[in-house]
Amino acid sequence: MLRRRYLVGGLSVVATAMLALAAIFAGGLGAAPRLAKAASSSGAVREVSSSFQHGVSPAARDLPAQATAFKGTPDRPLLSPALAAGPDQPDGALQTKAGAPLAATQGLGFGGMGLGAGDLAGFCNCAPPDPNLAVGATQVVQIVNTGFAVFNKTTGALAAGFPKAINTLWSNFGGGCQTNDDGDPIAQYDQINGRWIITQFSVSTTPFLQCVAVSTTSDATGTYNLYSFNYGNTQFNDYPKLGVWPDGYYITFNIFNNGQTFAGPKTCAWDAAAMRSGAASATQVCFQLGTSVASILPADMDGTIAPAAGTPNFQISLGSNALNFFKFHVDFVNTANSTYTGPTSIPVAAFTQACSGGTCVTQPGTNNKLDSLADRLMYRLAYRKLSNGQESLLVDHSVKVSGNNRSQVDGVRWYELRNPSAGTPTVFQQGTFSPDSTNRWMGSIAMDKLGNIGLGYSASSGSVAPSVRFTGRVPTDAAGTMEAEVVAKAGVGSQTGTLHRWGDYSAIQVDPSDDCTFWYTNEYLKASGSFNWSTWITSFKMPGC
Repeated sequence: MLRRRYLVGGLSVVATAMLALAAIFAGGLGAAPRLAKAASSSGAVREVSSSFQHGVSPAARDLPAQATAFKGTPDRPLLSPALAAGPDQPDGALQTKAGAPLAATQGLGFGGMGLGAGDLAGFCNCAPPDPNLAVGATQVVQIVNTGFAVFNKTTGALAAGFPKAINTLWSNFGGGCQTNDDGDPIAQYDQINGRWIITQFSVSTTPFLQCVAVSTTSDATGTYNLYSFNYGNTQFNDYPKLGVWPDGYYITFNIFNNGQTFAGPKTCAWDAAAMRSGAASATQVCFQLGTSVASILPADMDGTIAPAAGTPNFQISLGSNALNFFKFHVDFVNTANSTYTGPTSIPVAAFTQACSGGTCVTQPGTNNKLDSLADRLMYRLAYRKLSNGQESLLVDHSVKVSGNNRSQVDGVRWYELRNPSAGTPTVFQQGTFSPDSTNRWMGSIAMDKLGNIGLGYSASSGSVAPSVRFTGRVPTDAAGTMEAEVVAKAGVGSQTGTLHRWGDYSAIQVDPSDDCTFWYTNEYLKASGSFNWSTWITSFKMPGC
């Protein structure tokens, strides 16, 4: 028996478990990653290495559906000290009234994976679930800690044999990706190339790895090219976030030395072309930033209109009444030409972090509060280029709203930045959606092909059980405003005991088939309790699209 400490969804977990270690690791497992290091113009340290392991999975539909469930006690997530909460201040972009009724057409709504009564298997008795999804030509893939499921996007029907434990994709792979099912998962769809990407970290054992699966076709139930990337025995790769870009797959981490001390964010570009082709090795180019930089998100492209060839991946972190803007240019042929520039500070309307970045979200019938995770931007940083050439970046985070007879209410601050390719993007519009005394947080935002915006989030108060809601806007709405919200799934219970974890993220994506339909997933509870979360998947479309 070995006492181990690991993170699921950004939460620190201590558990006693038997570690089944593979005897033979493919690709020279056990060796330290070979890194070529150099300083970039931003001062970030450039690191170049090859993938650690490679393989090909069986068809996902044929994988075993069972896995060893993890059971543990959640704790606070690892928080970056880079962004101080700061003093309370009036919100400079507050929308205190909802606009007109949301002119959206609701589509399918159905239950996803969970630990609640009657739910599809969630595979681990852990929290939070980290609900996330991706949408392809005919399928929706939902992923949570520590399972994934494939649904028919027309009917909502579950594909035969699903859900699966995530680590079953790496069966016969060897090492931590096969042995561990540690979470912090992301599912993405590369619509330009018709490929699915599934990734999670392996951190129960060293070396710390990021496990990556890229489908060989557009069928999420088929086979995957498998890779792992090695961050050594001390560089704990917490809170990974993935963006699809024309020249690569970009991922960001919060690095903690030995899982304890914040070392700054790390941002990496993976050679997506090599991974799609199933090459025996794929290059990653990384930049390690310092401890003064908060958690970073990479831009994730929506739609089929790509930025101009050679456009760097745009990346943003949260600052003090500001957004910090970075550019990552990768060159996989001559990696020494890869650069990371920034930050450029973009001033935004004044805000205060919800719960000072911690725990304060109220629920009915309990004194237990939920975590805001307001010290960072929420996933995704969505990039959209419209047919008229307009470029937009959309992102959100959770803020505290006071005044208007409210002592503590949390709202969703959202931004639309424009023209990032021109140099420094400008804030085209921003708003804090908080039309009443209900807390709103854990948001995700995106834009469709006509410039309509969809925003999903969690909602809770002393009289409203944690629920799944969404709102949106059309381009003719007043700048910085959202229309009235829709309750996609009303929660029935509150999270009780001492379990504060919620999220740590949700996901809204745009359907590539029509480039109009928004798909959103988040968590809720069917009954009060702990470790009994459920998830919901919903879709909606704005008028005229």
